[in-house]
Amino acid sequence: MGQQAVGSGSSPRPRPRGERARRFIRALPPLIIAGGAVFDLSTPPAFTAAPMFSAAPLIAAPFFSMLTTLLTGIAAVLVSVGLHVYNDTLTDVPALTETLTVITVSALALLINRVVRRSGERLASARVIAETAQKAVLPTPAERIGGLQVAARYEAAQADAFIGGDLFAVQDTPYGVRLVVGDVRGKGLDAVEAVAVVIGAFREAAEQESTLEGVAQRLERALAREGTRRTGLDAAEGFTTAVLAEIPRGSGLVRVVNRGHPEPLLLHADGKLTLLAPSEPALPLGLGELAAWPDRADEAPYPPGATLLLYTDGLSEARDATGAFYDPAERLAGRIFPGPEALLDALVDDVRRYTGGGTTDDMALLAVSRPTRGQPERRRTMPVVP
Repeated sequence: MGQQAVGSGSSPRPRPRGERARRFIRALPPLIIAGGAVFDLSTPPAFTAAPMFSAAPLIAAPFFSMLTTLLTGIAAVLVSVGLHVYNDTLTDVPALTETLTVITVSALALLINRVVRRSGERLASARVIAETAQKAVLPTPAERIGGLQVAARYEAAQADAFIGGDLFAVQDTPYGVRLVVGDVRGKGLDAVEAVAVVIGAFREAAEQESTLEGVAQRLERALAREGTRRTGLDAAEGFTTAVLAEIPRGSGLVRVVNRGHPEPLLLHADGKLTLLAPSEPALPLGLGELAAWPDRADEAPYPPGATLLLYTDGLSEARDATGAFYDPAERLAGRIFPGPEALLDALVDDVRRYTGGGTTDDMALLAVSRPTRGQPERRRTMPVVP
């Protein structure tokens, strides 16, 4: 990979193709009416442009306001009547039928516009409720926790999609800073409910349990308990992949418990990258009844200047035009970032370029950096240093 594999943190500009498409749609109803008029004037009276005049308000209905749809219908009727006056056929039976058809279709277009508007309002209301619920259970962590620099990001697969079950949380505890990133199976408000269960259990267990393994077991029991209480939750959100991490104060280590989740990455200050793979594979949370085994935390050095990156499979399963998966380890190896926020900005931009602007799954990203001695809170340097 070249050094340009991961770019700066600037957001991509809107694509010109999309803007051209919107302009074409806005211009389509008047163009159809004008085209119908030209067709009617340039052909014998036996040929009619009534289908084109009827199509104009129908096209306007789902894309424009009711006023614009009404004006489009009026224009179509007036042009149709005007052409019949010009051709001196206004009193003929076919002309009356065509005019009545255009009027009827225009009225139908107004009805369609009203239905689309109401459906859009209900959809927007449901989206606001879901997004509000997500923000309540998944707040953005502080930029600095327990002496560590923290950045988190939730990227929806589509701008107008309902939220999914990706989650993250950071907690400063007597045992050090503890983290969790997970992915609940499911979408929408049911997934938000399951996310609330996991994060609530994590925050309580992170303060009380002396080991990271104990935290994982508390999450397992919480999901099992809620599954028996709530039939809908158990049926829709049967399991949760998760990775838990613990950074004890002053130890220079990071401990990780992985329950069926993508492996975290550790980016060192010199550009070296370490994949924190579990020593023993484990099932996701919520599947304890299938198999039982003790959780075992793996330890890895966490030197000053290093950044720990945790993410959900929305990142690692993003695909390019050929269907190839995005490999965050390959894309980030050899790169140096001034801080966790710059890392996530560059990573999100790179995924957008890799996929051509869209992914098929939401992704949650959590980056935690251990500052070096004398390092300022925020370094105003290039987002990517070769």
